[in-house]
Parts: sequence; structure tokens; C-alpha cells
Amino acid sequence: MKIDLTETTSSKINKALVQGRRAVGTPAIGMVLTLVIVTDEENAYDALKAANDASREHPSRTLVVIKRVSRSPRDRAKARLDAEVRVGTDAGTGETVILRLYGDVIDHAQSVVLPLLLPDAPVVVWWAVNAPAAPAQDPLGALAQRRVTDAYAAEQPIHELSTRAETYTPGDTDLSWTRITPWRSMLAAALDQAPCTVTSAEVEGEEFNPSCELLAMWLADRLDVPVTRKVSGGPGLTAVRMESSSGAIVLDRPDGSLATLSMRGQPDRAVALKRRDTSELLAEELRRLDPDEIYASALKFGVDRLSHGNGELPAAEEKAAAESSAAKPAAKKAAKKAAAK
Repeated sequence: MKIDLTETTSSKINKALVQGRRAVGTPAIGMVLTLVIVTDEENAYDALKAANDASREHPSRTLVVIKRVSRSPRDRAKARLDAEVRVGTDAGTGETVILRLYGDVIDHAQSVVLPLLLPDAPVVVWWAVNAPAAPAQDPLGALAQRRVTDAYAAEQPIHELSTRAETYTPGDTDLSWTRITPWRSMLAAALDQAPCTVTSAEVEGEEFNPSCELLAMWLADRLDVPVTRKVSGGPGLTAVRMESSSGAIVLDRPDGSLATLSMRGQPDRAVALKRRDTSELLAEELRRLDPDEIYASALKFGVDRLSHGNGELPAAEEKAAAESSAAKPAAKKAAKKAAAK
């Protein structure tokens, strides 16, 4: 069932939700959380489809916030809220409200969303595109226990990781991190099968893919070994190679679907590592609403501390190395002066 509301208010939307539930014969609220999706008109369909698919596992009230750009000064000065309420089969296993904001109300989206949140239920905010630099400080993000971004959707994905590290607040997460969950599980299981000491690692994947950087930072942070980031033609992550005291451990996925795990003294094994849909990634994030400390630790390790495949250091690391070299003569001079005293 769909109910269209033009130039409406949050109070009228709540009444429409009650009316819709009664009309389809489900007056009780059986949702476990509120999912707020912030997107634009272009990406709204895909984001809503992913949320509806995820709602089969996590019945939720989904609020889609679309901030419409006003073309004329008169339109920008006029606040207006249009809504589309969906219940029953049109809304997956929960309820959906599509909110289109115009004019001044764009800057006060939280005042529209707040009265529509389910009482005593967790709130998750997902920015499908155009995530703020500091999600926890965003007015909508401040309402949530969990804030989901996607660095892959940014214009500069790798730079986005550095921004996320600077503004990280417990409860933040990113779908680029969720994409590497099967890789992390498989690599951890491989090390459990053959106890050894890892001396170095190499992560290979397409350029400007933040998941590759996150996996490399996770390995470097957890294993405390140098990790090299190499660029390949993709798709996505293509291979991870770890050098250890018992030989090389290689997880190779050249086609984005089936991977091969190779370890010394064991036969090669085929492993299913398909690239997952957004709905699967979102469903995984909704299973866990507490802060992800492993993600925080890997993120704060820093992209600049990874080495490139050609042996060169990233620009920030080159700068730090240059500053360190310049400081050495001064340090030696100070040491000699202190010794003389």
C-alpha cells in the first residue's frame, strides 16, 4: 500500500503510517530498528532496494531522506516536505517513508526525522552517497547508535579513509570494511591451520579501492609486519600473499568470484569469495550495533604507512622521512653538546 502526501508534516506522516498498518491488517509494530538512508534522487532506487532486501533479516522502519536542490531563490526560501508512505508488500517486511525535502527544511532534516523514529529502538544512519566528513557530528548522525558510510562512493576514496580516521567516533563504520569480512575470515583461518610467524605481506587489488587499503592496514596492524600495496586490474581485491616462517600463504581471486588458497605442504583449495551485493553488506552491518574496535584500530593505522609495490613511499611518508633526515644532524649536535657538559 502506498500513500502520497504533499506539503505535509511529520505528524501527518505518522497518522498515515497508522492508517496504512490498519488497512493491510497489521496494526502492531514488529520492527527492530529505524534505518535512516540519506541519498539523492539518482541513487535513491538502488539504496531503497538494498534496504528492502536487508529488511527480510532485520524488519525495520526505513526513512529515506532525499534533499532536493531548489533552482530559484524563491524555491530555496520556501520550506516544503513531500512524503510517500509504503506499508505491506510495498515495503519489504517493515515500513518505508520516502521524505523529499525542499528549501530551508533541507538544513533541518533531523527535525523531520526525529518524530518518525521508532520508540526505544536503535537508530542506524546510512549515507549511500555524499557522506559528511564527521558523521557523528552531523545532525542526523547524532541521532544514531550506528553510522554507516561508503568510502568507495566518494570522489577520492583513499583520501576519504584518512578523513574517516581523523573524525572517527565509536559507532562509525564503512561498507568498504564490510566488503573484506570474508577475506579477513579466510586469512585468519589459514593462520590458525598453520601456526607460524608472518614476516611480511602483500595486498593486490584495483587502484583507488578503499577495501584494499583497509585490508592492508588490518594486516599491518594485527600482525605488526610491513605490508605492500600493489595495484592490479581488479575486479576489487585480487590477491593476498603472506610470507611466513613455514612458507608463503597465498589467497588468489582473479575473477571476483572463486579464490584459491595455497599453503606449503597442503593441496590448493578452492574458496568461494564472491563480490557481495549492497543488501548483503547492509544486512551484515545491521547485525552488529556496538562499536567495531578492530575497524577503528585498522583505520587509524594510516594509509600513509603502507608501502607501494614499486618500493616508493607515499607522499606523506616521504615528507616524514625527509623531516626525520633533516632532524638527525641537529640531534647529533645537541647530543655532543650535552656530552661535553
